[in-house]
Amino acid sequence: MAGSRMKLELSRVVQGRSRLGVLKGLGRTGQHSLDVPGCLLYTHFGTVPHLTQDTLHTLSNLPSVTQITLSNIAEHQEVLEEFKDGFRKFAGLHDTVLYCSLHDPATSCPTGYTTNKTVSVWGSGGRIELTVAKFMALQRTVQPDWYQSMADGETWQNNTSRKRVRKSVDRTLTHLDECLLVHQKSQELERVEVFGVVEGGDILEERVRSARETAKRPVAGFCLDGLQTGSMDHVLRSQLITAVTKELPEDKPRLLQGVGRPDEVLVCVEAGVDLFESFFPFQVTERGCALCFAFDISPDPERAGRAPPAVLELDKEREMAGEPQPNGDRNGDQTQMTPFEMNLKDKRYHDDFRPLVEGCGCYCCKNHQRAYLHHLLVTNELLAGVLLMIHNTAHYHGFFGALREALAKDKLDLLKRRVLGERGGQAERKD
Repeated sequence: MAGSRMKLELSRVVQGRSRLGVLKGLGRTGQHSLDVPGCLLYTHFGTVPHLTQDTLHTLSNLPSVTQITLSNIAEHQEVLEEFKDGFRKFAGLHDTVLYCSLHDPATSCPTGYTTNKTVSVWGSGGRIELTVAKFMALQRTVQPDWYQSMADGETWQNNTSRKRVRKSVDRTLTHLDECLLVHQKSQELERVEVFGVVEGGDILEERVRSARETAKRPVAGFCLDGLQTGSMDHVLRSQLITAVTKELPEDKPRLLQGVGRPDEVLVCVEAGVDLFESFFPFQVTERGCALCFAFDISPDPERAGRAPPAVLELDKEREMAGEPQPNGDRNGDQTQMTPFEMNLKDKRYHDDFRPLVEGCGCYCCKNHQRAYLHHLLVTNELLAGVLLMIHNTAHYHGFFGALREALAKDKLDLLKRRVLGERGGQAERKD
């Protein structure tokens, strides 16, 4: 395999772990870049849920990397092979870098279906078993710019034995070696990058071993797997990530799978993570909710999505309704409403004529009110998903912009207080 063109150029490392920089050399031509910490553009089969390509591109500051998953694509392999021109053209995507992951981060997968030679993905038609040969045939058909290697990631459950975790690490390293061998012989994948997958469950020694061995292979970056929301205590997750990143080279990116909540993103960035999957806005949209947490670190209250008064008012509403506050439980089920969103199905919004977030510059907030979104949701209108997804996507990517700004200006503690609410420092001490 030719030397990787993808390279992470760091401009700052804050407090020894949090990394600010630019990931350069992306795509077949190497002309794209991505700011870190950052996130990928989450899609279903190449499309951001609820949004057409034209609607999506009314949003500014979208990531240059689009995430697609084999769980969505594998059942369409024959059609793609017949099409011959790769997934990007098949899906009519704009100029973007294509990253192909194994599983959809917004969907939980049944466990117990891996073997020494296969892993399974779950599409709309059910389970699809992948050998390394089939996995690599799919990559040749999809023609992504980078992809994660095949991995045995079924060790995130709390009762997983040490023996099973060790087997997962061994299998994943074997899969990586086999994938790299096929990759090096494939002309179609000549300019494609591979990310190695770090496994190890909740066992520190296995996490370190997986990271150390994966770093010896010719990979362009690393996927940290099995650390998703709800899989383990957040303090343990942070400790494992910190130990893993010490084993990884400084100039290669670390992508954390399955973590999207803003409070958890902040903690993981402090542990050394560079990239995240942006499935969280989709999950919030599916609940009929709107992201409304504050991330203002600028004195200008008019900046899009960053006006604290609206969020402070929402906190008061939550207290009256008995809803959780931003410094509440941070290890919940991914399907449950979080403290960073408002439930617009609630009847108290039926005559609330304010925008979702005061000062937000997205199309939804500039043109519609909470009462209208409430009406669309209770009458099951499809437009509700469109407008919520526009706002939630804009708000979430705005948060990542604020995160990079906070690192550049030494204001990370201020950002944490904004995101967690002014009581956030109290919550951290309780942890």
